Amino acid sequence: MKYLCLIYEDETFWTRTPKPELDAIMADYRAFGTSYIPTGHVLGGNALQPTATATTIRVRNGKVSTTDGPFAETREQLGGYYLLEAKDLNEAIQIAAKIPGAKTGSVEVRPIMEVPESVLNLMSESAVSG
Repeated sequence: MKYLCLIYEDETFWTRTPKPELDAIMADYRAFGTSYIPTGHVLGGNALQPTATATTIRVRNGKVSTTDGPFAETREQLGGYYLLEAKDLNEAIQIAAKIPGAKTGSVEVRPIMEVPESVLNLMSESAVSG
């Protein structure tokens, strides 16, 4: 089963933390990847640009509006993610607990919704004919 691990932390952490500590955290991230990518547990992941670069889009009554930044003010911002393959939620939690961001922020583990292939085929056919 696939799980998305959303890494949240105060993005000012990266600007106020001394370089030696940041270097150690980045080494922890490299070690995490070295440990879990070869096993097939980590299917992908990325760090995100700061929230100041985000654009939130809403469509109301057919009108598109955009706002700069994330959709809500919070103490922790979404900073990156990993897509995991795990046998169950327990295994996904055990892996997510080793993501370095869990030490300075939080990691949300969320199962990926599996859409039946028949539905995907219908969506694909609609896109081609539409």
